[in-house]
Amino acid sequence: MNHEEYQAAAEHWKKKDAATKGLAHEALVKAVEAYIQANNTCALATGAGEFVRCTPIEYSYHDGAFWMFTEGGEKFIGLEQNKHVCLAIYDKYDGFGNLKGMQVEGTAEIVKPFSEEYNAAADFKKIPLAALKSLPEVMHLLKITPDCIDFLNSDFKKDGYGSRQKLIFQH
Repeated sequence: MNHEEYQAAAEHWKKKDAATKGLAHEALVKAVEAYIQANNTCALATGAGEFVRCTPIEYSYHDGAFWMFTEGGEKFIGLEQNKHVCLAIYDKYDGFGNLKGMQVEGTAEIVKPFSEEYNAAADFKKIPLAALKSLPEVMHLLKITPDCIDFLNSDFKKDGYGSRQKLIFQH
C-alpha cells in the first residue's frame, strides 16, 4: 500500500460514522457505563518509540476512571515515556450482527502507594490495606482517565442508530 491508500483506510470509519445517527449524549453515557460495568477485563496497550505492549488486565471503573492494581511488568516501559494509553474491552465474537466492544483512549497515572486515592481504590475492590502492606513488593495502581471511547454495539442498529458511537470526555 502507498501512503494515500493507508490514509484512505485510516479514514474509513470516520467517513462512515459521520453518515450515521448518533445517540443522545446521556443515552450514550449510560450505554457505555453499563458495558464497562458488565465487564472487568481489558487489553491495555502502552508504548513509546518502537516499544509496544498489550497486557490483559483486570479493572474496576468508578469516579470516571479505570483503576488497575498491578505487580508491574513491561507495560511500565511504555508508561515511563508515554502516559497516553489505549484499552479495549470486547465480547467474544458471535457473528457480525452481535458485535460489542469498545476502544478507550486515555491518560495513565501511577497512583502513589497508600495515598488517599490508592486506599480508596483498594477499599472499592475490597482489598484490605493490611494485605497490600504485607506484600514483599508494592502493588502499583494505574488510573486511566478516558479521553474518548469508541463503542461498537450492534444493538444500536435495532433502534436506528449507527453501530459505532463515539463518546468524548471534557476534562
